[in-house]
Amino acid sequence: MGHALAPWQPGWLDIHHIATGRGNSTFVLLPDGTSLLIDAGASLNALDVSVAPRPDGSRRPGEWIARYARRQLAVARLDEVLDYLLATHLHPDHTGDVAPDAPRSALGAYRLGGVTDVAEALPVRTLVDRGYPDYAYPASIAAPFADNYRAFVAARREAGLTVERFRVGSALQIAGRGHRPAPRAFDVRNVAANGEVWTGRDDATRKLFPDLASIPRADWPNENQCSAAIRIGYGPFSYFTAGDLTSYTMDGALPWHDVLGPAAQAAGPATVATADHHGMFDGLNAGIVRTLRPRAWVIPSWHIAHPDMLQLERMFSERLYPGPRDVFATTVMRENLLANGRLTKRLRSHDGHVIVRVMPGGERFYVVVTDNGNESDTVKSLTGVMHTASAATPDT
Repeated sequence: MGHALAPWQPGWLDIHHIATGRGNSTFVLLPDGTSLLIDAGASLNALDVSVAPRPDGSRRPGEWIARYARRQLAVARLDEVLDYLLATHLHPDHTGDVAPDAPRSALGAYRLGGVTDVAEALPVRTLVDRGYPDYAYPASIAAPFADNYRAFVAARREAGLTVERFRVGSALQIAGRGHRPAPRAFDVRNVAANGEVWTGRDDATRKLFPDLASIPRADWPNENQCSAAIRIGYGPFSYFTAGDLTSYTMDGALPWHDVLGPAAQAAGPATVATADHHGMFDGLNAGIVRTLRPRAWVIPSWHIAHPDMLQLERMFSERLYPGPRDVFATTVMRENLLANGRLTKRLRSHDGHVIVRVMPGGERFYVVVTDNGNESDTVKSLTGVMHTASAATPDT
C-alpha cells in the first residue's frame, strides 16, 4: 500500500468508480484501450445531506472527473480522448447540475457542470444517452439541468459531433476501437433503457412499460426507471451496471416499475455488479441479488441515505446466494456509517475510488481502492479477489 496504482496495460479491463462525493461516474478502459465514461455526476446538494466534495471544492466535480480520466489515459499512453460517454439518464447526480453562476462553455450556448465540464476538457467521440433526439419520453423534463444538457447536445450536433440514442440489445453501439491488441474478445451489451429490456438472445428485446395512455399520469415510469443498463463481458468475467434502475413496484401495484429485475435476469449472473440507485431502498430486491450473485458489489454512494440497511443486508446475505463476497462503497457519510454500523463496518471501503482490474483474458481480477483526497492515485487497499483459485494476485 502507499504506492501509486500501476497504469493500465493492453489486455487489462479497468473499471474505475470515481469517488467525487457528488454523484456517479465510472471510467472504463476496455482491453484494447477503448475508453468509456459512464455518467459524470455533479450534485449541488448541501453538506448536511451529502459528503464534502472530493478531493475538495476548489474545482467542480466534472472538472475532477475529466482530470481523473485524462490522467489514466496519459499514464496508459493512450490518446487523451473519450471514445464514448454514456449518460444513463438525465439527473444531476449522473449528468450534472448547473448553478446560475456556472461558467459558460466556449463550445456552445450552455453552462459547465458534470458531463459538460468533461466534454469541455476532453474530446468525446461519441455521446450516447437514453433520450436522444427529442428527450420527450415519458415526458420532457422542465428543469435547468435538463435544459442545459439538451443545449449541450444541440451544440454537439451543430458542430457535426456524434450523438446517438442508446440501442437496447446492441453489442455493437459501444464497440472496441482497437487502439491496442487484446488477447480475447470482449463486448459491451446494451441491456435496458426506457422500459425496453434485452431478452438475452441475439439482439432481441421486449417492452415492459404499458402504453402510457392506458395508465394514470401519476403511475408513469420516472427518469430513474428509464435508465440505461449495460453488461461488459470479457471471457468468464462480467460486469453489470444500470444507473438508477429500481425494482420497487409500490408493493405489487405497479409491476412495470421493476426494470432492474428483468435487466438483471437478462444480464446475470455477474462477477462484479453495482448496487444501482446508490444502494437506495428501491434498488436491489432479493431476486435481483440471487440472480446477479456477484463476487464483488460496488455501491456508488455519496448521500446521507446511501446505502440503505436492507440493501446491505441483501448484498451480504448468504441465504440469497452462498459463498464469499466483498462490498465496496465510494463515499459514505459519517451519519450513515453510524446508523447502519452493524453492516457498514463490513464494507471493504467507504471513501475512495474503487477500481476493478481484470487481467488478460478475464479469468482473474482484483479490486483496488485509491485515495480520493488528492490526485496521487495512491493505493489505500487491495482485495485479491480471484476468478480462478489457482491465480496469484498481480502487482498493482
